[in-house]
Order: sequence, then C-alpha cells, then structure tokens
Amino acid sequence: MDINAPENQKTIAWLLESPTPSIRYLTLTGVLGKPENDPEVQTARLSISTENPVRNILERQAPEGYWQIAKHYYSPKYRASHWSMLLLSELGMDPRHAAMQKGMAFMQASFEDDQRLMKSEAPYWGCLWGNALRYHLYCGNPHEDFMQTMLDYVVQDLQQLSRCHYNNGLPCAWSVVRGLYGLALIPAEQRSAQMQTAIESGLEFLLEDYDLLAADYPHIEKVHPTWSKLSFPLFYQSDMLLVLRVAKEMNALQTPQAVRGLAWLETQRNKSGNWSGGSPYQKQTWPILARGDTVNRWITLQAMRVLA
Repeated sequence: MDINAPENQKTIAWLLESPTPSIRYLTLTGVLGKPENDPEVQTARLSISTENPVRNILERQAPEGYWQIAKHYYSPKYRASHWSMLLLSELGMDPRHAAMQKGMAFMQASFEDDQRLMKSEAPYWGCLWGNALRYHLYCGNPHEDFMQTMLDYVVQDLQQLSRCHYNNGLPCAWSVVRGLYGLALIPAEQRSAQMQTAIESGLEFLLEDYDLLAADYPHIEKVHPTWSKLSFPLFYQSDMLLVLRVAKEMNALQTPQAVRGLAWLETQRNKSGNWSGGSPYQKQTWPILARGDTVNRWITLQAMRVLA
C-alpha cells in the first residue's frame, strides 16, 4: 500500500485528528515510520500517560503496582493486573514509565509465587504466557532467569502447537497467535535456533497448514465469531487482523495465506477509506478511548499498520 496515495493520506490525517493520544502516537510511528526522537512523536507519547484514557487506568493502579485485587492478577477479566499490563502495552504506554515498571515487577512476583504456572509442563497456559512475555519484553524486564523461564515455556508450547485443555487437547490457533505475539518482540538476530524453529512451526500452522480465512483449525466447537470480525482490544482471543499484525512483525506477510488475508483486509475498507469494527469486551475492560473518539479509529490504525 502506498501511504502517499491521496486516499491513504486522508485516512492518516483522520487518525492524527484523534483525541486519543495513543492513536496519534502509533500512527506516527507504526504507519508513518517516524522515529522516537521526532518532536511530534515525543509530544504524542508524553500525552498518553497524562490524558485519558490511559490516565484513567493509571489512577486505578495500587501503589504496589497491581490493579483491582492483589491476589488475583487474572481476574476480574479484563481489568486485573495481567490484562491491564497487556492493554497498556497495546495503547503505546511508555515502557519506562514508573507505572509500567511497577506493574511488570508485580506480575513477575505473582508468577514466581504461583508455582503451578512456573512449571513448563502446565497443560494449557500458552495464551497467558505469550501475552505475559509480550509485556515483559515490552517493558525490558532485566531478570534473566525469569525471562528465560517464560521464553522456554512459550517455545515449548509452540513446538507442541499450543495443545489446549480447553480445546480437548487439540492445537489452539488463538494460543499459537499469542505465543508468536510474545516472541515477535525479540529481534531476529537474537533468536536461538530452537526459538526460530518454534516460530516457523507456529507460522506454518497458521498460514500454511490451515486456511486463514476459513479458520479450519482444529476445534471442538464452532469457530468463534470474532475470528472474521475486526475487533479491538482482544485479550487471550485472536482474529485474522491480529494474525496479520503478528505476521508483519515476523516478516511473514509474503506467504500465500497472508497475501489472501491482506486482500480480505482491503475489502473491509469502507467508502470513506476507513475500517469499521467493534470492541466486544469494552464493558469488561478499561475505557480505551478519549471522549468523542470511536473504536473505528483503533481498527483503522491496526489495518493501516499492517498494510503500510
């Protein structure tokens, strides 16, 4: 996609008019490719933590670094600490901010206290670990032993194609996507051979072994309706747009299935040049929009980041 084409410039201008600072920041960096030291980028990022919706989330963080309930980092969905950290990462919050660092430290301590989850043979937590790896890498967690434990689990889970207890022991596409979502933040030159093999296995599962558009991945019930819709934010769930986002981060958009997915995404664009979608979990999570904004800007932003 040529971002200099008039229709795309119009869409980008609409994104930059957003009252949600996160959308402006991620448009500048993720669509226009501006560096972090660009004055416009710096202004937008500084606004993320001082304006709503992120300010509202930060004001509800406890001094100890958690949200909602100290002993329950996973529930209530989707406002507890695990989900809040994942959401703030998606919202482009500065990972160096004290709130992010405190949240990361709280989550590390919680995982270390929960020995059940620290065991690599745990049968069905691939989506949890993939998401946790994402925000710990995003925040630059310096604790090597802890990070290696998470990396080992995600790699092992992908090697087994995220066989999930909740999917009757079958490989789980949602969990594979989340595992790749975590590993995507590791630069290619820093990936071990085992990690690269696991990544290739996950991408092959999603984009070669099965049909991305038909979602004919192994499952015991009907395909979840979010798969072929455009939604933001998602938590342990996944959809085709998230698959394409991850594929781009993994430099895998050239595969035939991904090319079909990109063509499908183009067809979802409306006459105004934007994309429309929903936020199925908006009543369960923190508000993600500044006053007067709509989720369609988030959907359009994610589509443009993939296509740009």
